[in-house]
Amino acid sequence: MPFHSLIVDSEGWETLEGREVFANPYVQVQLLKVRTPTRPGGVEWTVVHRKAACVIVPVLEDGRFLLIRQERVPVRQAMWEFPAGQIDEGDATSPETVARNGIRELREETGYEPSPQAAVKSLGFFFSSQGFTDEMCHLLRVEPVVPSADGCRHDGDEAITGCRAVTLEELRAMIAGNEIRDANTLAAFARMSALGLLP
Repeated sequence: MPFHSLIVDSEGWETLEGREVFANPYVQVQLLKVRTPTRPGGVEWTVVHRKAACVIVPVLEDGRFLLIRQERVPVRQAMWEFPAGQIDEGDATSPETVARNGIRELREETGYEPSPQAAVKSLGFFFSSQGFTDEMCHLLRVEPVVPSADGCRHDGDEAITGCRAVTLEELRAMIAGNEIRDANTLAAFARMSALGLLP
């Protein structure tokens, strides 16, 4: 079974067969045969089910954005990116669950939290790599954020090596110069731009 309930068979789609080939607390790999609107006989596909995630765009009172630098083992690099994490508690389609998990990730990874007057704005969601996984990433903009009295509390599996505030111009330059190259941060930037949230 998938980790979340967003992906369901609908008109023209039907799961004909399914077999789990691997599972751990983070991913589940299945070999599926699925009928699609254009392939009534079905098509075989390897699907990686992953928990939904939340990407947080933290904005300081002066308008700067917070980025973290995190080691990413699959690509053997430390990368600047917006904080993010899997949604571990509750229904990943619920706005309240997404916000609660997002604020937790913000505190853990940056040592910042929403100010008492902060607005937590949903920017929708996207699929991170829909050719092989059903992982969906929710986008949240939290503004303004302030230092948390508790500081950072990194997860034991994370290696966050830095946190810095950047201006919009610096963020644009990092994206244009390919210094920022993760899908989460690029998607959040694109969504903010499309919604008119960037001057």
